[in-house]
Amino acid sequence: MPVENALAFLRTLRRDTPPAAVTVIAGPQPFLREYVLDQLRARLAQDGYKYRSFQLGSGATIDPLLNDLGAADLFAPKRLVVCRLLRSFRDRGGAADDESEGRSTGADAGGEAALVAAIAHLGAGVHLAIVCERDTAPAKLRRAAEQPGMVVNCMRPFDNQLGQYVELFARNAGLKIASAVVDLLLTRHGSDLSAIANALGRAAILAEKGVALQTADFGENGASRVPDLFELADAIARGATNETIALFERALQTGRDPIEMLAVEVIPLLRRMLVAAAMLAGRKSPPAIAGALGLPPASTMVTRAVEGARNFGLTRLRAAHRRACQLDERFKMGLIKERPSAVAGMLLDLMARE
Repeated sequence: MPVENALAFLRTLRRDTPPAAVTVIAGPQPFLREYVLDQLRARLAQDGYKYRSFQLGSGATIDPLLNDLGAADLFAPKRLVVCRLLRSFRDRGGAADDESEGRSTGADAGGEAALVAAIAHLGAGVHLAIVCERDTAPAKLRRAAEQPGMVVNCMRPFDNQLGQYVELFARNAGLKIASAVVDLLLTRHGSDLSAIANALGRAAILAEKGVALQTADFGENGASRVPDLFELADAIARGATNETIALFERALQTGRDPIEMLAVEVIPLLRRMLVAAAMLAGRKSPPAIAGALGLPPASTMVTRAVEGARNFGLTRLRAAHRRACQLDERFKMGLIKERPSAVAGMLLDLMARE
């Protein structure tokens, strides 16, 4: 069955080829699910499709959705019908997750079977989008969508995909951005795609048509301000111990959560430095490292990764990355209470001179 990640699917929407008749959207990233649906709606609206939305929850019946899918509409001959399959509908037995030929039970046991039958008999000019609240779509719906459509899997993006998402969000918003803007947004928001899209949306309000946005357009009160975590990453890569701890404490005082800082900023930085160290050990050049990281060769993120790899070496970075991942796991399990001290201790051990 054709299964696409969100990034690949969003790129296909920019082509002239019309989308498939059925799109099943699932995955653990709520923002990506909604963004994919919004871009699909915008793409079909260009072809004259009208938008219809139905929500299947614990107290909903599937009949209105089936009627809209099967009946002709004089005022909307072409329409996008969106079915939001909520967790409560599936919990009561409206959709089964069993990969085998298991049967649904409960108040709406025939809901999934009726939806599968409707997929097989979609009328001309009708596009069906099914948005699943859970991480995966029901097995029978996935199989039913195999011929007429595709499944879009909205997973957490990899590090080398984040810059591609920034550029894609900007193009979809009709913006041109300088390469430095990508680095700024990634260091400011990390892997928070929702915050990145919001920042681009705010900048689009005052953007001049055809003029590339610069970092100053994303500053506070009209002035560009490099965020603390940009400085923190630079200090870590340079091995500046006192500066690193000072910046880390200042970030805590401004309300940053040590769990979020570790997972979104510190661990990705360590991973990039670890990749760079491994490739330097194999006598690879900085441009090759940039390609492996999925970043432009002139990116400051690549520069910091290479500098940190040379400062710390492969052995120390491997140990630091393993320890940081263990801290992240124990934080989320509630096994460590003094989280700032634990993160600071890990950073001090990394930068300690042998």
